[in-house]
Amino acid sequence: MNSAIGFLTEAPPQLLPARELMAFTLASHILLVPFGVALPAITLLMHHRGLRKGDAVALQLARRWSVVMAVQFAIGIVTGTVLSFEFGLLWPGMMGRWGDVFGLGFGVEAWAFFLEAILIAIYLYGWRRLKPWTHFWLGLPLPLAALMGAFGIIAANSWMNTPGGFTLDAGGNPVDVNVRQAVFTPMFGPEYWHFVAGVILTAGYVVAGVYAVGWLRGRRDRYHRLGFTVPFTVAAILTPVQFILGDSIARSVFHDQPVKFAAVEIVWNTDTHVAEYIFGRLNPDGTISGGLRIPQLDSILAGFSPDTEVTGLTTVPAGNRPTATEATIAHWAFDIMVIIGSLLVLLALWYGWCWLRRRDLPRSRWFFRCAAIAGAACLLTVECGWITTEVGRQPWIVYQNMRVAEAVTGTRASSLWAMFGIVVVVYVLVFGAFLTILLKMRTRWRIADEQLLDVSAAGPPEGDVPYGPRLTTAAGSTEATEATEVAAAPDHGTGRADGGER
Repeated sequence: MNSAIGFLTEAPPQLLPARELMAFTLASHILLVPFGVALPAITLLMHHRGLRKGDAVALQLARRWSVVMAVQFAIGIVTGTVLSFEFGLLWPGMMGRWGDVFGLGFGVEAWAFFLEAILIAIYLYGWRRLKPWTHFWLGLPLPLAALMGAFGIIAANSWMNTPGGFTLDAGGNPVDVNVRQAVFTPMFGPEYWHFVAGVILTAGYVVAGVYAVGWLRGRRDRYHRLGFTVPFTVAAILTPVQFILGDSIARSVFHDQPVKFAAVEIVWNTDTHVAEYIFGRLNPDGTISGGLRIPQLDSILAGFSPDTEVTGLTTVPAGNRPTATEATIAHWAFDIMVIIGSLLVLLALWYGWCWLRRRDLPRSRWFFRCAAIAGAACLLTVECGWITTEVGRQPWIVYQNMRVAEAVTGTRASSLWAMFGIVVVVYVLVFGAFLTILLKMRTRWRIADEQLLDVSAAGPPEGDVPYGPRLTTAAGSTEATEATEVAAAPDHGTGRADGGER
């Protein structure tokens, strides 16, 4: 749905701006999804470590990450709400005909969204106000709510790729809807677990990358070490798992969406002993320009044998398959995703080898340089994954049941272009504000850490003390001090180490 290139010449003029608008908003929102889904789990993991070991540094990290989580969620509200409106405004043909079939996924996502908002509010409020273990247990449902939201979205998307759970009447309208079959389509399982593992390791690498940069700049304290180690370990463990899941979903596409597989692998004619191309460009006449050709590998990867027959694009009419340009886009996106995934596996093995040998981090600066850019590389793979999924499905918005051109709005193209321009401006402002807030929080936290080293300085803001009493200065202003960090290490039974009340 978000491909903007290669649309049919007879398509309505509003199709291009509708696709461009959807592509932009989806590509922007997807950058926030890994943190909305995975950051609560990583934060609670650090929180649990702090409580179990009485570790004030871990609690401080969890407290700060929870603030980032809340700010990110607020930005996600804006981008996610725009997307939900766009489904109805830009694609009324799909929502009007098929909404009763796959709409449950969006309903689940909406409930999960509100539940997550409530739980985030409770979790933020609980710092310094609840007993530590009570606070932790109240936050534990947060990752489950995030996973439920992902469940709803992936259920809707997997249905669009492999629609089921309905029959068509004489007028071509869906009837006799089976909700279970509409939710649990053939692509749901592979797509959901691939997505969940992908966003968790992406969030882990991004968070660890922040502390890897600090490590490269000479900040070798325990705060940066712990901030790097916990999220990077989570990501490193999941990286080889994700590689296996990626192979599994590619094979599911081979069986359930053979034409999409042909587009992703730029296979023109059905054949066995099909070569694999690393990059390369598919031409309209079926020839391939450039790229690295590996004989027979595509058949081997698809069916573990060079004799495996791979369906080609020419098995369906030109109007029922991606164009050569769309196939090339999907192919490049897939190759970029696989290459980055392979490099991340090597990085994870490097980390695991050093940890098993010495129970210590790698000592090479090159490792931390790679770790610093791993997060950005993961965000690129998230974008590439959705490009592969959506562009490879063209020209269908509901695979083999409704074309994108049939679903698009009747609004004039000029109006959609104007809306596109407004959305771009709004998103630039929103993401600019998001980055500004993050930078200001980083500066404030750094000042607080520097004050901790200067015993003559006033204490940092109370928000940096996860648990512990407020202190009132002689001037009557309310402050907190990192000098209470010992007290901030909680009593596992009563909550506050000093047993006091606010």
